[in-house]
Amino acid sequence: MSIQKRLVGSYMVVICLTVLILEIFLIASVRFYYFHNVERILNNQAELSASFFQQYFDEEDLETQSDRLLQGFAHNSDAQVQIIAPSGRLLQDSNGLQGNVSMTEYPDVQAAIGGAPGVWKGKDPLTHEPVLAVSYPLKEHENGMTLGEVRFVTSLTATLHTLHQITVLLISVGILVIAIVTVLGLLLSWTITRSIKDLKQGADRMTEGDFSIRVRKRYQDELGSLADTLNMMAARILKSEELKNDFISSISHELRTPLTSIKGWVITLKSSGRDNKLLLQEGLDIIESEGDRLSHLVDELLDFSKLDNGRIALELGPVDLSELLRHMGRQLGPRAARQGVSLEIQTGEDLPLIQADVNRLKQVLINLLDNSLKFTAPGGQILLHAHKDQGKVVICVEDTGIGIAEEELARVVHKFYKADQHAAGSGLGLAISDQIIRLHHGELRISSTVGKGTTVHIFLPVLDY
Repeated sequence: MSIQKRLVGSYMVVICLTVLILEIFLIASVRFYYFHNVERILNNQAELSASFFQQYFDEEDLETQSDRLLQGFAHNSDAQVQIIAPSGRLLQDSNGLQGNVSMTEYPDVQAAIGGAPGVWKGKDPLTHEPVLAVSYPLKEHENGMTLGEVRFVTSLTATLHTLHQITVLLISVGILVIAIVTVLGLLLSWTITRSIKDLKQGADRMTEGDFSIRVRKRYQDELGSLADTLNMMAARILKSEELKNDFISSISHELRTPLTSIKGWVITLKSSGRDNKLLLQEGLDIIESEGDRLSHLVDELLDFSKLDNGRIALELGPVDLSELLRHMGRQLGPRAARQGVSLEIQTGEDLPLIQADVNRLKQVLINLLDNSLKFTAPGGQILLHAHKDQGKVVICVEDTGIGIAEEELARVVHKFYKADQHAAGSGLGLAISDQIIRLHHGELRISSTVGKGTTVHIFLPVLDY
């Protein structure tokens, strides 16, 4: 069953039950009001008649005065009026019913004979129409003895007809309300299910690999937010796919270049290297260099795979940061000199020993310094320094290179990302460096200004692991 059918079905059950309960309550209330109103009017008339009798006729003989009483009681009432003797025998009837008829079979008359007002609702034995009767005792003023009864009887035909019309009207209104609510429920469910269908179609397209699809955002609600999330996810997956494809293309080129060089020199050496020692030595040096380059690329890929799967373990030990930074200067100083870049090392005197994996920290610093050397022109400067700040050790790599655009800063540590897809490298260096620093419970921050240079801060806690 579809969501729309379930929504409309549940909605209709609730509305129908609500309307049904409301209809029953209204019809019952209207019936009570009309019947109670008729009964109240008859009660008032009977009570006034009994009071009038008690004031002026309680010393007269009821049977001899019954005709006068009937005329007086019936003068201001549209109801049928009956004068009844204490024994229950009918004395007078405003509708011409003959006297000497026993009225004791009616419950209201029995109550009045007992000295209490009585009410009875039923069918008239002659006309068979529904009637309401109220009997009231006629009592003596002094000792309260019951001298007879006055009975008011009215037809309920007009009242029932009015109630029938009101009932039909209420039911019609209820059906109209249900119809209107049904239409509104269909429209409401359609607005909801339409967005859900859009989301489902978009998700189906994405499962088929089409991440260019975008789900239409129809309303500013939870479903609209879900559409935004789905579109954002598709855009990120599409971007990741592009980065992956660029990475495959780039890494293929990076692997092919040294392989081509190695293969070319192997062919050269096989044909001419036996007799030319200088050529042999040069070729072997280049093959060694290109082999190291291939090894570095493979190691980088393996490192990233381990980091991405959480399978890398740090070999922690005490690390002297001052000595580590000086070692970096000695290792990369000659390359900087060849490129005409000034590499300066500064270390504070109060640097503490930290618990870290020294080889992994070297890997991070080599990655950062390698990037600086790649993007710093001859005559530029690179500064590597460290200091202690509020319980943390901060290592900084500052250069005067070309810088990184602001919109690219947040993405440079993403896997496969390279600002220049034609530049050498796998695009994994910064991503690996960021993961290594995180494993040390530290943080890597990058700030840059295009044309002025880039600064990388590494924050490491001074803690015993």
